[in-house]
Amino acid sequence: MPNGQAMIDANTPAEVAGYYRFLSRSMTFPDAAWFNDGYWAALCALLNAVGWQEEAWELQDRAAAGPLPEPLRIEYTRLFINAVPNVIAPPYGSVYLSDDGMLYGPSAVLTKQFYREQGFDLAGEADIPDHLALELEFLALLAEEGRKEVEEHFLRLHFRPWFPLFQARVLSEVRHPFYRVMVNLIDFFTREELDNGFGSDET
Repeated sequence: MPNGQAMIDANTPAEVAGYYRFLSRSMTFPDAAWFNDGYWAALCALLNAVGWQEEAWELQDRAAAGPLPEPLRIEYTRLFINAVPNVIAPPYGSVYLSDDGMLYGPSAVLTKQFYREQGFDLAGEADIPDHLALELEFLALLAEEGRKEVEEHFLRLHFRPWFPLFQARVLSEVRHPFYRVMVNLIDFFTREELDNGFGSDET
């Protein structure tokens, strides 16, 4: 895949936040309220902007073959919620960072503590703090406020240690190209932001 460097060299904090927020929404249960023509156009534009034309074409071909998002709901459920005998790729950091694969393990507690230290909290009492979509939304909030050092700290200590393990599980079992593309996009953007700071004003 091309590295997309030309697209991300001069992004503002608001644009970086927009990328994170788009990726966060993409990893929630597919809902017709957001998975619509506008979302689809934005995704294809993003893929073309980073030079991933083949991925854009593949998703467009799959969309032309049948209605969405019903196939994505089936795949989301199979990958992330309910598969037999085990959930294939639970989207929670503590599953990958604890020795016993425990949900809401010590790393989730530390993630929640980090949110609060930065002035944020979870909207719902039942929310699990290290869900992939919540961590990406938190990164969007940090980017929006221009808190670059905190964003990089969170990526390094809380997000990147588990995300590649989750990504590997998805890539090994995925059947619909949408989730393959999405986990690769998340990997690309979070690695690029950590390594090179695509929200930086430097050229």
